[in-house]
Amino acid sequence: MNYTDIDYEVIGSVALLTLNRPEKLNAFTYHTLREIREAVEASVQNPEVVGIVITGKGRGFSSGLDSAVLASVTSGKTPATTEEASDELPGIFSYLLEVPKPVISAINGVAAGGGLILALMSDIRIAARDAALTTVFLKRGLIAEHGSSWILPRLVGTGRALDLLWSSDKVTAEEALGLGLVDRLSEPENLVADALAYIEKLAVTSAPAAIAETKRLVYSHLGKGYREALIEANLSQNIFVVRPDAKEGAQALIEKRIPRFERLGKDDIS
Repeated sequence: MNYTDIDYEVIGSVALLTLNRPEKLNAFTYHTLREIREAVEASVQNPEVVGIVITGKGRGFSSGLDSAVLASVTSGKTPATTEEASDELPGIFSYLLEVPKPVISAINGVAAGGGLILALMSDIRIAARDAALTTVFLKRGLIAEHGSSWILPRLVGTGRALDLLWSSDKVTAEEALGLGLVDRLSEPENLVADALAYIEKLAVTSAPAAIAETKRLVYSHLGKGYREALIEANLSQNIFVVRPDAKEGAQALIEKRIPRFERLGKDDIS
């Protein structure tokens, strides 16, 4: 693919996706959103890729929707509601929850509005120490959009989520770590390298199929009671314990070597 709004490269076991509209603080146009999704889908299909890292070029991660796009959206008719029968989740980055590979947002500079949604819908958030985050929606006359009302309380708790949404104040990376809004901090010059290293570690230590199933179970169980969740996990466990990866993991332990797990590619994705 020849991308215009992002840079995309596979480095070792990592697909690195860099938002590339620095003059606009990496704000999203519809074209940008399409390119991000195409790059993510390409990463899912590529068996070389164990995980995906998303970051921004320049002084910001992303300021959210481009002002021209926001103006056009807010001046039109009420958008059509997604049909209940549709398999497509509503929200600009909700599909990341169902990507079977780890997605890490390496947050450089500001992440605001839709940029914060991109970070929230990633599995892990690593922020540069000089980063800042804000929901910003209510300051634009909007509600908690694109699934933020679902994910934020699960990350930081109900009261803190409401505070972040209502006030729309900027929080520093240190504050975000304390809230549970981000998972790790990194020095700005090491941010991307640290995110790449995290995926490379998984590529050595963890079975990609088990990573995918564990991610699915974790997100699925956020909306289930303990009985249903434990039954589902047990069924999955019984399947995985007899798969080749489990045999390889046990053999590697006995032989005191690094396991050689199968990678996930297009033939493994339904």
